[in-house]
Amino acid sequence: MNNQTSEQLNEQREAAEQAMIEKRRERLKNESTRIIEIANTESYSALKCIHQLSVAGGATEATYVAIEQRIVVDQDPAGAYHLALLAQNTPDLPIDARQLIELVVNKGDNHQRLALLKNLPLPPVELIKAQILASDDGEAIGQMNAYLQINPEGYGSHHMLSSGQSDQIVPLSPGNNNQNDD
Repeated sequence: MNNQTSEQLNEQREAAEQAMIEKRRERLKNESTRIIEIANTESYSALKCIHQLSVAGGATEATYVAIEQRIVVDQDPAGAYHLALLAQNTPDLPIDARQLIELVVNKGDNHQRLALLKNLPLPPVELIKAQILASDDGEAIGQMNAYLQINPEGYGSHHMLSSGQSDQIVPLSPGNNNQNDD
């Protein structure tokens, strides 16, 4: 009789777990539908959509495709930067990260290019370098040269952190970088 009770409890627990999985799947499907609607109807909504999928904890493949299409239509380098980083960290996403990276390099600003250089595992160093040099922006060129001096291959922060060197992930928005180490 004890064995039967234990089996029943296990079956009930498995049924409850399955119900929770189905509920989460349904919620993600609903969130995905909502995000796709935003991407399909609102210009320059890629960052908003990426934020929403992050809050939702995931999305369907169609959601990622809709966001990528919004970025390409808008030629949005900020959205491209964030989705490219997401694609680099989640290799099975149905996204052409190469196309997004090229959009950032060709249409973005030097701050975005430097962030790509530092945050992608294997950034297109020569392409980024050429664009920054062509901009004639002395500050950006100096930052790029300083970074490439300690990391000539441009392996990005992921490699540097795993190899024992310290660096920080660079956010896209400028912030207060004055830190007092005393």
